[in-house]
Amino acid sequence: MKLVQLLLPLSDNQGRRYDAALFQHLQKTLTDRFGGVTAYTRAPAEGWWATGETHAKDDIVIVEVMVETLDEAWWHALKLQLERDLKQDEIIIRAQPMALL
Repeated sequence: MKLVQLLLPLSDNQGRRYDAALFQHLQKTLTDRFGGVTAYTRAPAEGWWATGETHAKDDIVIVEVMVETLDEAWWHALKLQLERDLKQDEIIIRAQPMALL
């Protein structure tokens, strides 16, 4: 079993919040495909990064699902779609092994 996490910015590069419908659609897509989703939306995390001399910060939400098998092609297609929809250079989607206790 794997835990897949999506790190998603709450705002575009000009600081405008994304429409909530975009996140609702993503949650429905993930719930329909995997049977459930968890979104940490109440206390956004902060993402910091540096590119050369430039430093930037995003408020992000973490969306996660548990999957039996990892369909990398499906996740890659979702990543590309999110990068397009959110107008981001890169969206992080990561997977890690997990065990239910």
